[in-house]
Amino acid sequence: MIRTLLNLLGPDHAPPVRRTIALMTATAVAEGLSYALLVPVLRALFGNTPADARPWLVAFGAAVTAYAALRYTSDLSGFRVGTTLLRGVYHRFGDHLARLPLGWFTARRVGEVSVLAGQGVLQAMSVLAHLLAPFISAAVTPLTIVVVMLAYNRPLGLAALVAVPVVAAVQVWTGRATAAGDAERAERGDEATARVVEYLQAQPVLRSGGRTGERFQALDEALTGLQHAARRSILSALPGVLGLSLMVQAIFTALLTLGAYLALGGQAGAAELIAILVLAARCADPVLSLADSGGELRAARFELARLDAVLRTEPLPEAPEPVQPARHDVEFAFVTFRRNGRTVLDEVSLSVPEGRRLAVVGPSGAGKSTLLQLLARFHDVDAGAVRVGGVDVRAIATDDLMARIAVVFQDVYLFDGTIEENVRLGRPGASDSEVRAAAAAARLDEVVERLPGGWSANVGEGGALLSGGERQRVSIARALLKNAPIVLLDEVTSALDPINEAAVHEGIDRLMAGRTVVMVAHRLRTVQRADRIAFLDGGRIAESGTHEELLRRNARYAGFWTASLPLPLPPATERLRAATDHLGPATDHLRPATDHRRKDAPA
Repeated sequence: MIRTLLNLLGPDHAPPVRRTIALMTATAVAEGLSYALLVPVLRALFGNTPADARPWLVAFGAAVTAYAALRYTSDLSGFRVGTTLLRGVYHRFGDHLARLPLGWFTARRVGEVSVLAGQGVLQAMSVLAHLLAPFISAAVTPLTIVVVMLAYNRPLGLAALVAVPVVAAVQVWTGRATAAGDAERAERGDEATARVVEYLQAQPVLRSGGRTGERFQALDEALTGLQHAARRSILSALPGVLGLSLMVQAIFTALLTLGAYLALGGQAGAAELIAILVLAARCADPVLSLADSGGELRAARFELARLDAVLRTEPLPEAPEPVQPARHDVEFAFVTFRRNGRTVLDEVSLSVPEGRRLAVVGPSGAGKSTLLQLLARFHDVDAGAVRVGGVDVRAIATDDLMARIAVVFQDVYLFDGTIEENVRLGRPGASDSEVRAAAAAARLDEVVERLPGGWSANVGEGGALLSGGERQRVSIARALLKNAPIVLLDEVTSALDPINEAAVHEGIDRLMAGRTVVMVAHRLRTVQRADRIAFLDGGRIAESGTHEELLRRNARYAGFWTASLPLPLPPATERLRAATDHLGPATDHLRPATDHRRKDAPA
């Protein structure tokens, strides 16, 4: 377990960990040796001159004082090293997760990471602070006492020594018996956590469907499975705990019987026998505590193994000699990408000259968003290449690549902080005037003016205190502040009201000016102004060209465009609109609604 811990932390943390373990071991030996002084003390007290016990009592007091000082020092060292390691593991864990491909983060993995980042890391790092010292004391102190018993009475010491491998065997057997149960419980715990997250995220759907009073079957099944797994884990550990307790009691009874036999035979004095039995009784408590501390250590070791498995997951490889592209054109060259055994993109080839705009349209599931993710190198292609400025993105340093790309997603995630802090994520070193200018260009200043806290208004976790359109404006302001030469837009206006849509479109127009743009959209208001449009279907390019060229072909894109047009109004409604066109705003309520669209049509 210590080896796993050191592998997890790295070589820099090895010296303080080894020093702490050595200090804990010395403390446990000092405790055993202090108990050894009870033998001469009891001999003197039961002898003809009890006053002879005075120097032994002084020595015993000094030994206990030294042990107390060592115990304080070792516990303090354990807490300090544990706190340092906890901080180091959190940093390493977070840095590693940030480098893993997004495809790694399945729903199940989200539950696993949630458990590991909270309970898992704390439990694993509590080894040095809370668990290791009691375990070392429970193992080393009785061994020291056994050595003392050998020095004072060889038959009793040998009898106690024989019990050592028996106790060790029971501990090993208990650990093996509970390993499968612990693994199942952890697996069920990850699944239950993922289901809880899913249940919370599904609240709008459940409530809109009038199912708030119903039980969520998937969550119930996960929690029931966790309960059964926990019960099986406890039952699997129970025989080992009972077996260790019975074994210790049997050993103590055997020592008591052997001691009485030796005393009756004159091979051991009464004082010596009492002292050794006191030592044997003192051994019983720490040995019995091995069951509890051993179980906690096994659980911590299991969490360490899970942390180690995540940290051993290979991130996307970095180029040994990164190349910096001189241009900012984009190219997809015969790109093939598979996910979970399914081909998402199949030999896709596209190019976007520097400063031009490419729009990617098509039905849901065609692979449009995957193109953007491959360009931002959230995944690596299975075949072909994605290039920026003629350089494969795999040959560009990750920080350099991301500095050249600004991404605006459909689902905007904001960190729990102020509006200004979320905008500054685009460029933390930007001046206040630059932040305000980016906000004005994205029309975020309108939102800031009407919020009570202004720039200091808290957006809530994930931006929950803002509307979808307001979150999108923050995202666009962040991208404008970043001022990257390549912009990726992913369905940024798919679910906005008309007012926010107009504001977001204005911000997008400013964001796209003079930059290389790859956009994914269903609504075609911006798409038709792209320099080139690619219609993606089934992971392949069905057709590509300008808006006018594709309309003239009257193929897939033309049908897509036709479906996006407003439904024609009935003749009577048209006549009513014409009759009310000259009327003022006071009669707007009399005008017929003319912006009804097909339910699934883009704007």
